[in-house]
Parts: sequence; structure tokens; C-alpha cells
Amino acid sequence: MEAISNFVDYLRYEKRFSEHTVIAYQNDLKQFTAFLSAEGDSLNLKDIVAVQIRSWLVKLLEEGIEPRSVNRKITALKTFFKYALKNRWIETNPMLKVVSPKVAKKLPVYVAAERLDFLLDRAEFPAGFEGQRDHLIIELLYGTGMRRAELLGLSVDDVDFRNKQLKVTGKRNKQRIIPLFDHLLAQIEAYLKERERINLKGAAGLFLDAKGQSLYPEKIYRIVRKYLSLISTQSKRSPHVLRHSFATEMLNKGADLNSIKEILGHANLSATQVYTHNSIEKLREVYKKAHPRGE
Repeated sequence: MEAISNFVDYLRYEKRFSEHTVIAYQNDLKQFTAFLSAEGDSLNLKDIVAVQIRSWLVKLLEEGIEPRSVNRKITALKTFFKYALKNRWIETNPMLKVVSPKVAKKLPVYVAAERLDFLLDRAEFPAGFEGQRDHLIIELLYGTGMRRAELLGLSVDDVDFRNKQLKVTGKRNKQRIIPLFDHLLAQIEAYLKERERINLKGAAGLFLDAKGQSLYPEKIYRIVRKYLSLISTQSKRSPHVLRHSFATEMLNKGADLNSIKEILGHANLSATQVYTHNSIEKLREVYKKAHPRGE
């Protein structure tokens, strides 16, 4: 459908959405049009009505798709039909009569600080380039709270050794500055020296493989999962868990929400407030154990 192709270009080049989001929205729209085709319905945008969209969403929920994922697809459709209305491809927006399913709140999964300290300070990483690289990846994800895509987008020039800070490019190409401590700067410097020692040239990214090629998302996931498996048996052992761990520990140590929001690159405070629930649960545990009438 040409309309979807135009919409994808709009997201990519005008709105400057991340490539991950663009692909996700594109896939959602393709799934919806495939549903319409299977039902024998018209693919003409003007013929699409709310009841068809609701039928698709019900089908997804019946197939076991999580409400959170369904809501992501609703967001994709809302953005698409709003764009279609703006371009006068349709006269009325069918999404106005579509209600999103309620999503149960889930607490962010994190790893306790003492376990991560043990991993980073006492666990053995392999000697040489890859060991140094993997250790630095874990350190940066946990020590800055950055996203996996942001880590992959780092270049050597983003590290400012003089001012002890790191430039991170987040969603929609928004940039932010994150301060770095001396131990992280020292690790980055050691990693770069090792990279230079083995004459590793190629891609411009900070993190490369042994052939000089940029790392890819699945590789980062496997590295993180491998090392988190040494200290945790929980099912979720992803780069985002390290982001959650960073934010939770910052809050537990007294950092204010606005500061955490800026470091994480959240667009609004509500996204950061989810971490207060973990802190409240920890406070309840301490309160129950320490209160003179807590038993």
C-alpha cells in the first residue's frame, strides 16, 4: 500500500523516529492490512471503519498478545490515520472510536546493586579486547542508564575526556550529556588503547567486534544476558534491566526524579515515576523489619 510507504518515509525523514520504531510501526500496519485481506475487506483507506480495527484488536488479544503490545499497535494506527487525515486521504478518523485495552502496571525488573557491584568489581572477564569491551558495555549500560540503541550509536568522539562527560543521542535524535566518573573514563581509555594495539580499524562506532565491524542489537543482548546470568536467575536479563537497575539505585540513594529523568532521556516525568514503586516496596520491607511493632 503506497500510503504506508509514504507514512514510513514521513516517520523516518520528517519526524525522525528511531529506526526501531519506524520498523515496528510499519510491521503493525502490514499486519493490520493482512488481517483486512484475510477477512475479504477493502484496503481502500476511506472504507476502513472502527469496527474492523476493533475486530483485529480482539483477535490479537484472543491470540494471547499482551495488552501492552496491542496498545503499541493502536498507537501506530492512530499515528497513521492522523497522517492520512492530514493528507485528506480520509474524511473521518476511525481511530476516534477505538478504545485502548487497560494494561496492568508492571514494576520494572532490576538487579540489586550489590550483585552488579560483585559482577563488575570481582567477576572475571576474559583478557584481551573482547573481555575489555564486554566489561565496558556492562559498565556503561548500568553506570549511565542509557538504552541499547543509544549505546550502539556511540562514537569515539562522543566521549569527552577533558570535561568527563558523554554525549548520548536518544529517541528522535535528541541529545543529552551524561557525566562520567574517573573509573569509567579509565576503562574507556584502556579499551581504546587495546583497540588501537590490535590495529582495529573499520566502523566509526565506539563498540566493534574483532573484525572492526559495528556491533548489532542482538549481540549486545547476548553479552548482557551472558554476564547477568552469573549473578541472577531471573528470566529478564536484558540491557533494559540494567537501565532499570541504574534508575532504581539512583532513586534509592536519594536522587530526585527530575535529575533521573534528564539522565535517562525521558520525555516526561510520568515515565520516570514508575521507579518510585520499586523504592516504595523496598521501603515497606525495611519498615516492616525495623519497626518496633512490625511483627
